[in-house]
Amino acid sequence: MSDQRPRTGIVQFTSDRGLPPQRLAPLIEAAGFASYFVPEHGHIPTRRDAAHPGTGTAELPDERYLRTLDPWTTLAAAAAVTERIELATAVALPVQADPITLAKTIATVDHLSGGRVTLGVGFGWNLDELADHNVPAGRRRTMLREYLEAMRALWRDEEAQYEGEFVSFGPSWAWPKPPGAVPVLVGAGATEKNFTWIAKNADGWITTPQDRGITDAARRLAEVWREHGRAGAPRIVALDGRPDRDRLARWGGAGVTDVLYPAVDSDEAAAAAHLARLSEAVAAEPV
Repeated sequence: MSDQRPRTGIVQFTSDRGLPPQRLAPLIEAAGFASYFVPEHGHIPTRRDAAHPGTGTAELPDERYLRTLDPWTTLAAAAAVTERIELATAVALPVQADPITLAKTIATVDHLSGGRVTLGVGFGWNLDELADHNVPAGRRRTMLREYLEAMRALWRDEEAQYEGEFVSFGPSWAWPKPPGAVPVLVGAGATEKNFTWIAKNADGWITTPQDRGITDAARRLAEVWREHGRAGAPRIVALDGRPDRDRLARWGGAGVTDVLYPAVDSDEAAAAAHLARLSEAVAAEPV
C-alpha cells in the first residue's frame, strides 16, 4: 500500500442560503486545497417511506437537503473562477436525468474547465425521490451501470451507440468529448457488494458519513480491486470532520488517496478563516 499522505479537498453541502460557488471555489483554490465536491438532490418528496441513512427514519438531519443547488451549474460557476482544483460531485444521481443530456452537460463542464471534472455517483438512498423519476428501486444499480456505460460511449466514441434495458440509442455524434476519461467514483457504504460493484464499474470509492473502520475498508477494497483483475489501485476519497495528522498518515498507508473536509459557507470571511485553519492543520507535511 501507498505510504503517501492523502490529498485534501473541500465538500460543500450547497444551498441557496450558502456562499455561492463563484465566491467559495476561489478561496478553496487559494488556500491550497486540491478539490471541490458538491452534492445533488433535485427534490425531496415531503412524504417519504425511505429512511435517511444517518437518522434511520424519514427525518432529515439538515434542511439543506431541500435547498441543494444543481451540481453541474454549481461546478460550471466554480470552473469559471478557478484554474487548478478538481471539480467533483459527492454525490450526483445520474439515473434521475436523461443520460444523453447529462453526458453532454458533464462533457461541457469538463471541456470548459480543462478536464477537471470527476463524477461521484450514488445509488440513491431516497427511494421516494427515485420513484418520482421512474427509477425502480430494485433495479437502480443496473440502471446506474447502464447510464455510466452509455455516457462513456458518448464521451469516447466518434459514433456512439448503446443498447440496454434502460438506455438505448443508435449510432450518434456527440461533442465535445472530454479531454480524457472522466473518472467515476461511487459514494456508498463499505460493503462487499458495493466494493464488487466499484471494482467492476468505477474508478474508486467515496466513503459515507456513517462509515467507520476506513483503514480496514480501504485495504479490503484494494483486495477486491485486484481480485477483479483491475490494474493499479482504486481511488479512495474519505469524508472527515476535522484534520488529524496521525489519521491522515494511517489512512494514506491504507490506500486512501483523498480526504474531504466540510466547508463553512455562512459568509466569505468565515469561509476564508475556516479554510486557513484547515490548511494549517494539514500542512505539517506536504499534502
